[in-house]
Amino acid sequence: MRQAKLLKILTKSFWLIILCVSASTLLCIVPASGDTHITALSPSKGQPRIVKLLNYFVQRHHYRKVKLNDELAAHIFDRYLKSLDPNRSFLYATDVQKFSHLRSRLDDQLRRAQLADVFSLFNVYRNRVENRVEHALRLLDSGFNFDIDERYQFDRRDAPWIISTPAMDELWRQRVKNDYLSLKISGKTSDEITKTLSDRYRQIKRRVHQFTNQDVLAIFANAYLASIDPHSRYLSPRARDNFKIRMSLSLEGIGAVLRSDSDYTRVLRVVPGGAADIAGDLKAGDRIIGVGQAEDEPMVDVIGWRLDDVVALIRGPKDTLVRLELIPTGKGPDANSKIIRITRDKIKLEEQAAKMSIIEIKRLEQPVRIGVIQIPTFYIDFEGRSQGDSDYRSTTRDTRKLIDALKFSNVDGLVIDLRGNGGGALTEAISLSGLFITSGPIIQIRDARGRIRPRNDPDKGIAYNGPLAVLVDRESASASEIFAGAIQDYRRGLIIGEPTFGKGTVQNLIDLDRYSEDDSPVGQLKITTAQFFRIDGNSTQHRGIVPDIVLPMTVDSETQGERGLNHALPWAKIAAAKFQHFSDASVVNELLSAKTAHEARLAIHPGLLFLRRNAALDRRIEKQKSVSLLELARRNDKQRRDAERQSLLSDLYKTDPANEQDTDTSSLEVSNTIRTIILNETTRILADALISIKTANPMTGIVSDGTRSTGNTQIPVTQ
Repeated sequence: MRQAKLLKILTKSFWLIILCVSASTLLCIVPASGDTHITALSPSKGQPRIVKLLNYFVQRHHYRKVKLNDELAAHIFDRYLKSLDPNRSFLYATDVQKFSHLRSRLDDQLRRAQLADVFSLFNVYRNRVENRVEHALRLLDSGFNFDIDERYQFDRRDAPWIISTPAMDELWRQRVKNDYLSLKISGKTSDEITKTLSDRYRQIKRRVHQFTNQDVLAIFANAYLASIDPHSRYLSPRARDNFKIRMSLSLEGIGAVLRSDSDYTRVLRVVPGGAADIAGDLKAGDRIIGVGQAEDEPMVDVIGWRLDDVVALIRGPKDTLVRLELIPTGKGPDANSKIIRITRDKIKLEEQAAKMSIIEIKRLEQPVRIGVIQIPTFYIDFEGRSQGDSDYRSTTRDTRKLIDALKFSNVDGLVIDLRGNGGGALTEAISLSGLFITSGPIIQIRDARGRIRPRNDPDKGIAYNGPLAVLVDRESASASEIFAGAIQDYRRGLIIGEPTFGKGTVQNLIDLDRYSEDDSPVGQLKITTAQFFRIDGNSTQHRGIVPDIVLPMTVDSETQGERGLNHALPWAKIAAAKFQHFSDASVVNELLSAKTAHEARLAIHPGLLFLRRNAALDRRIEKQKSVSLLELARRNDKQRRDAERQSLLSDLYKTDPANEQDTDTSSLEVSNTIRTIILNETTRILADALISIKTANPMTGIVSDGTRSTGNTQIPVTQ
């Protein structure tokens, strides 16, 4: 897994070359910008103003007391280098040395909003990209010998910077050889491999040509902010627009997911119910080669364009017309194109909205029905709410509707699934918590001045008072941790899963356009302004939420989440707020019995055995930092890993012959299997607690929230 992630980083990054006198000297000749046909980038007239705004707000409003000094300058310089070359495989030691004066002068340059050196370093980097791509393409023509026993170190994050041309050439010979061998082992022919890698490397060249000075500023600004804390961020105008879309789960456009494919923009899929789906003319696989506005605007050729630039042309206000020139799917580049017309509409991004299902657990004389609500993010349509839209979307509003539907379907308990939920709107975390308690504080917030104020449940009512469990994992962060922490502190329900991410800070958005001196958009600053604390006084920072029942973990918790990030705030504690535990803590009171039943299953249940063994396999793979370039050894390694994973899946499916004939060992299949096992075990734990309550109080029957109905609503059921 770690190898795959790092190789992916390398694929997405850009390649460089430098000419050195010899491998034994640090004297290197850096090609001048005139040696390539890339025009050097320089700061725009308005960008120093943006830097001054960042300085102003960081020094006055950041939660930390930030001092712009040499120490911070060194951190910013290192972070900027890491942003450009995270695996130390592109820039030379002499490149780093040439700009090393920035370690002590970058703070002074920031005060004066001077960006010349920042752009010069980027231009050196970009010139190396151009040369390295050409070198990689030549390597493809030279061929490789896969009978040589050598290893490629793909993890160079802690390696020294390369000092010579021969060493750089050798590294990238191994890199391209590894790319070739990976495709060869996957079954591709020599011609297919050459074409795939040629297209891949040429795409790197195209991308580097498409960088703008806005991109460079964003990279540097975020290196600056990440050197203060990992969650402050500069959002360029385009990044700001995308952030608004993620928060509101809606946009105005045609409703299609697009991706880059060499010089083309290809339709990956059409969003069901969107404008393109209703029009019916756009299909997955179509290539967009032109975009025109309304009926009379000229068609703009978009071949070779950046994907985000094409998307910006296609998006537009509701009820406006856009014309797309297409090469239909399955047709060659010389095929006749066609023009289609789509009227833009508001598109709902349902993939990130709250969803529900029901799982039935066989227990005693009757099944226990557990409702599940999966919440991928904490979203709210701020714009819709401010405009008085009575049907605006939010996590709390959608979840309340799902709770009503599940109560109507006579569920006995409820699981809130927050796995992978990295947070979102703070107000939504607070209001969602209020659906499960009657009243009281949800979180405490301490600002940069040290002032502490509680944030209370805004609604005195309660949407669900029945048995509750919350499922979390290492990617559950921020707003997810606020919700899970409140449920745990109020003894409102069981927390199950992995220790969470550990993000305990609050960010505010500052609209920089309000302070701009011209009409061009500037963007937004997302800045850490406060730290939140649980109502028991503990911070979630670094430590996260520790579940009542911890399920087998797939990674080392000490290197994941906030605790593995540079410049993260430390853990802290304040006085507890005044609050009372939830009136019915019967489920939490049965923690011991539920935990005992879970631990008994750990030793015998096929799914839980799979979790533990698969986690051990993943941890072993994570430790690898290099791979063999000997084809026989590489094939044997792959066969051994596939066989081990296949054996794990086969053992898992032995109890269900229907699944035994086709056990897919792909990462997606394994990931989906793990998610299902964990969810099913969570529902079993909650069911065990309910059965214990019934055993202790036989007259009560299966516990529910007292809202049984005789209605019959069709609800998706997960087996």
